[in-house]
Amino acid sequence: MNTSGFGYRWGRRLAAHIEDAGLTLVMIATVVSAGQELWKMVSARSVSLAELLLLFIYVEVVTMVRLYWESGKLPVRMPLYIAMVAIARHVVVDVKPEHASAMLYFGLAVLAIALAVLVVRFGHLRFPYPAVDPSSGTRAE
Repeated sequence: MNTSGFGYRWGRRLAAHIEDAGLTLVMIATVVSAGQELWKMVSARSVSLAELLLLFIYVEVVTMVRLYWESGKLPVRMPLYIAMVAIARHVVVDVKPEHASAMLYFGLAVLAIALAVLVVRFGHLRFPYPAVDPSSGTRAE
């Protein structure tokens, strides 16, 4: 494949601009949503565990966007962390104590995601990605 042509370079720049626009929209939506949640807490003059977990999810999303902007890669672990916190929040907010089987299933789901995080982490340590030259996009082996 010809990676030095005008069309290839233009396409890479266009894709980078689209990625940046999408990430900017995600960041703006996250900040607006977090601001709305903070406003609800201030207006109600109370803070619940569910609200704190939601704020933690917002922080994780912001961190994920920042890491993507810094490295150009999306760490697979970040969405897994967000999923674990989202399940915990769901259990706190929506699951009634009399639904013990649902709590067990959600606990198993969190355990499965935690194991997936360990597998991904082990894979990154044991089988690291080869370095990529950012200017050309080719692997520097």
